[in-house]
Amino acid sequence: MEKIDILSLDLDELAEILTSIGEKKFRAKQIFQWLHVKRVLDFDKMTDISVQLRRSLNEIFCINRLFVQKRLESAIDNTVKYLYRLSDGNFVETVLMEYSYGYSICVSTQVGCKMGCNFCASTIAGYVRSLTASEILMQIYEAERDSGKSVSGVVLMGIGEPLDNFDNVMKFLHLLSHKGGNDMSLRHVSLSTCGIVPRIYELADMKLQLTLSVSLHCADNEGRSEIMPVNKKYDLPSLIEACRYYIDKTGRRVTFEYAVIDDVNSSSADADKLAKLLRGMNCHVNLIPVNKVRERNYHTARSGVAEFAKQLGRRGINATVRRTLGSDIEAACGQLRRDAAQQNEKNGGADT
Repeated sequence: MEKIDILSLDLDELAEILTSIGEKKFRAKQIFQWLHVKRVLDFDKMTDISVQLRRSLNEIFCINRLFVQKRLESAIDNTVKYLYRLSDGNFVETVLMEYSYGYSICVSTQVGCKMGCNFCASTIAGYVRSLTASEILMQIYEAERDSGKSVSGVVLMGIGEPLDNFDNVMKFLHLLSHKGGNDMSLRHVSLSTCGIVPRIYELADMKLQLTLSVSLHCADNEGRSEIMPVNKKYDLPSLIEACRYYIDKTGRRVTFEYAVIDDVNSSSADADKLAKLLRGMNCHVNLIPVNKVRERNYHTARSGVAEFAKQLGRRGINATVRRTLGSDIEAACGQLRRDAAQQNEKNGGADT
């Protein structure tokens, strides 16, 4: 019988399984705290439960592990990038970032990405599968264990499209915010999507109070479809309508991510289109210098990003330029995973 991934279970699910094998319901809370507060990786270390129950846990459950394949630390700003190897030999990336208010972590939600955005490294090595709730959660636990730092904010902006892995991401958020475990307010969580419109409506109705970040990157329908294939299925007008619904339903401001790409979306006319598109919305525009990707020819002049921000400001749109972190360690998601996957292929599929 295949063992159950215990870290992906919420407290009620764990209690149901334990009571089905004749254990008291309160045992679930003890075990849940061992896993999510004390962060043990071995059932035998749960010293306040009986040897017999620990034996039963080992027979029924597994604790899903991630293994640090590579760790890069920036000499510029203390950003740490992790390449994790999963139990099946696949790889994902996580970035731990230091800010004046504490530490934030950018986690991946899938192995690869199927969205195909032209300027993104995450999609180049291909999509393999979605991560489980425990595999998303363990990116935080392992980074905290390795660094000795406590994470106060989470960004779902790594490899993968979170809303394409909706159920596992929602389970992750439930576990992250559970009062018996991490007890993190979802106001400290930002979820980034390229625009899976039906899921935005569903997320809005859940009223989780997290920050919705929408990867916009172009303010006209035709241009967005050229660089973001998802726009051919969920076009710009329907995306903006969904964002307005999210704002109305949750009372939360939406962040629009906009990678400023020279000769693609950075002109004065583009600023006009973006201002017209967003005028009157409770939103913020986060301008991003596009990351260099070996297989792509997109580039951004830093001065061009600052100028684009000024143009938006003159048009009444609140915009800032994202602070670039970990530039000396290629902290943009997708590059380490792609290289590791290629090396794995050279080695005949063996774990490296």
